[in-house]
Amino acid sequence: MGIIDFIIDIIRPGNGVDYPKPGDMVTVHYHGYLYDPTRSWNRGRRFDSSIKRGRPFTFQVGMGQVIKGWDIGILRMSLGEKSLLTFGPHYGYGENNVELLAINGKTLQSDSSE
Repeated sequence: MGIIDFIIDIIRPGNGVDYPKPGDMVTVHYHGYLYDPTRSWNRGRRFDSSIKRGRPFTFQVGMGQVIKGWDIGILRMSLGEKSLLTFGPHYGYGENNVELLAINGKTLQSDSSE
């Protein structure tokens, strides 16, 4: 696998008008996957899911409260959009995050809908 920087695949377009601004509170549902180029949509093992927990996740976008890939990707999504965000470790949990050793240095995918 080559190095993946940052890819946004729009699954369902949003309204194309209402985009969040840095500092806005956003609420998303998501599945988090490890990257696996042998699987459909490159979705490997799912490691997290707000949908499975039955409650969306709310945060202040663009303020460093979440991984960098989310801050960048969510700011590019319009209201109602469903996108697949794929990004390398430098946009995720980094190369040396000991708390998340299971996904350390892996390319992550986040199937997010605002």
